[in-house]
Amino acid sequence: MTEFKLPDIGEGIVECEVVEWRIQEGDVIQEDQPVVEVMTDKALVEITAPETGRVTKLHVPKGEIAKVHAPLFAYEPEGQAADEVASSSTGSEAATAGPQEATSGEVTPPAAPGGKTKDFILPDIGEGIVECEVVEWRIAEGEAIAEDQPVVDVMTDKALVEITAPEAGTVTRLYVAKGEIAKVHAPLFAYRPEGAGAMEEAHETAPAASATAPRAASATPPPSREERAAPSGGQGPYGRIPASPAVRRLVREHDLRLADIPGSGKDGRVLKEDVLAFLEGGQPRRAEPTETAPTPRPARAEPGEVRVEPMRGIRAAMARQMVASASTIPHFQYGEEIDVTDLLTLRERLKPEAEAQGTRVTLMPFFMKAMALAIRDFPILNSRLNDAGDEIHYLPSCNIGMAVDGKAGLMVPNVKGVEHLTLLEIAAEIQRLTAEAREGRVAQADLKGGTISISNIGALGGTYAAPIINAPEVAIVAIGKSQWLPRFDEAGEVTRRAIMTVTWAGDHRLIDGGTIARFCNAWKGYLETPETMLLHLG
Repeated sequence: MTEFKLPDIGEGIVECEVVEWRIQEGDVIQEDQPVVEVMTDKALVEITAPETGRVTKLHVPKGEIAKVHAPLFAYEPEGQAADEVASSSTGSEAATAGPQEATSGEVTPPAAPGGKTKDFILPDIGEGIVECEVVEWRIAEGEAIAEDQPVVDVMTDKALVEITAPEAGTVTRLYVAKGEIAKVHAPLFAYRPEGAGAMEEAHETAPAASATAPRAASATPPPSREERAAPSGGQGPYGRIPASPAVRRLVREHDLRLADIPGSGKDGRVLKEDVLAFLEGGQPRRAEPTETAPTPRPARAEPGEVRVEPMRGIRAAMARQMVASASTIPHFQYGEEIDVTDLLTLRERLKPEAEAQGTRVTLMPFFMKAMALAIRDFPILNSRLNDAGDEIHYLPSCNIGMAVDGKAGLMVPNVKGVEHLTLLEIAAEIQRLTAEAREGRVAQADLKGGTISISNIGALGGTYAAPIINAPEVAIVAIGKSQWLPRFDEAGEVTRRAIMTVTWAGDHRLIDGGTIARFCNAWKGYLETPETMLLHLG
């Protein structure tokens, strides 16, 4: 028995009402036959059968609410019932066989349960995530897998997640291609558990005479490859153009008409590749046109036309976060110059000892430690406003985030409890988090709980930036590159100094210009005379 799960209808819809069932339990259904009408908050949607079979159960009564990705109805695919009859018939013969038959080996025992393939259902990854992008398959169809072996990397809007195999076996099918979207609670790949091949072989060699007759009577020869590939402009056997809900959603998203797209599937079924070929302006997958009925070619794509790429994963999450932050938080900016000449000298002296312990020391550990020390005198910088906007919550730990430009997009992991860590411990944490963020594999715990952030735009060559606050934090600083510039010393002589620009963004509901200026002066003092930090280290 197979469960048909209500597909993602699109536009953020998570549930719908069952308006009318077109089928009943026990009915035989055909592929693409309309089976139920459901009403969303947008429109009435018709759901069709995924394949031919017999309905065994309707899970959601008329008038009730159906959930996306939850079972809608159950059915037995065509041929499965006959297989079960053959299996039960074989088992009955083995059970009723006499002692001589059982010992002679003429009757094959029935196959043990579990001989068929299993679908691996994408589990709930947590935090309200309902879909993710397949970044990389570590396996291929036909490959053997071991229990807990990494099989696929998927990208959510939080981080890259590694999915492992539930048990040993052989991969039979990958349902979601690389770069496509996988749905939580939907099949991700199929596999045959270890030992299932021998079970199936034993099952197939068992007598099945009672089942072959009815199957032969109803069986029809499969269409040839050419017949399957031939496009059709017809409406299908049910007066409608066959297409899956996902394809129909893709058509709606691009403001197309299903009737305008030549379908290359069975009965003119429009496939995803047909829609993509139509969008690209190329020829869809189809049979060669005949001389008597030439097929019109779509207009050739003009050079330089727009390339469309869906916004997914972390990049989409960042877009939503930045829009929310910029539109709900009143930002103000504050800029300053910091002389980091002495800090660079100190770092050069400390580098050999740190490298001997396997840690690379950059300027970032100093920025973080100095910030944690300055926050002791200005705790408002390490606070947040409650949702009602009538309480200030002062946070007990200084968890400083750092923006990292990784292959999955911008991520902001944070170093926890900076006020309690040594410079070497901070440097080690920065090294770990940076490596994981660049690979897109940061743990959820490292992305949560940040209290204030640093964006080191200078690492890429920028001098100034106007950062957006990483809500619900109250401030963020963008650090520009350090430059050797002429400056006047106390004697009025021109000297060569390493100057770095910083730009703060603050939440004007909690802090004002005077507060950020005094805080920045304290932070700047620790960085320009780094030896003063020794007086405050615990």
